[in-house]
Amino acid sequence: MNLAQSNQKEMKKAKVYMYDKMAGILTEDENGFHFQYDQSFLKSKEAEPVSLTLPLTSSVFESKTMFPFFDGLLPEGWLLDIAQKNWKLNPRDRMEILLKVCQDCIGAVSIEAI
Repeated sequence: MNLAQSNQKEMKKAKVYMYDKMAGILTEDENGFHFQYDQSFLKSKEAEPVSLTLPLTSSVFESKTMFPFFDGLLPEGWLLDIAQKNWKLNPRDRMEILLKVCQDCIGAVSIEAI
């Protein structure tokens, strides 16, 4: 396995849904976090941003840390403790927690691991 394949394996990806429509892809790699809206979602009449901090655009959003909107979807306190114990999650791996616990969030947005 070459280095490119090794780095690719470490990448974590998720489909981000707005209601029942696939809105975009959230990725974590060695350079941080990236979010990009799906082109067909952008073209739809029902398109609305998943967050005011992530306005509708074809550009890729990039951040060294988890985007605050997605971080805000994560449980806190005792609920986070239960999730970490049940799924043996690393409390410092925000993307791993997001992939496990945000498949059925309260509200319009849900996350599905790729």
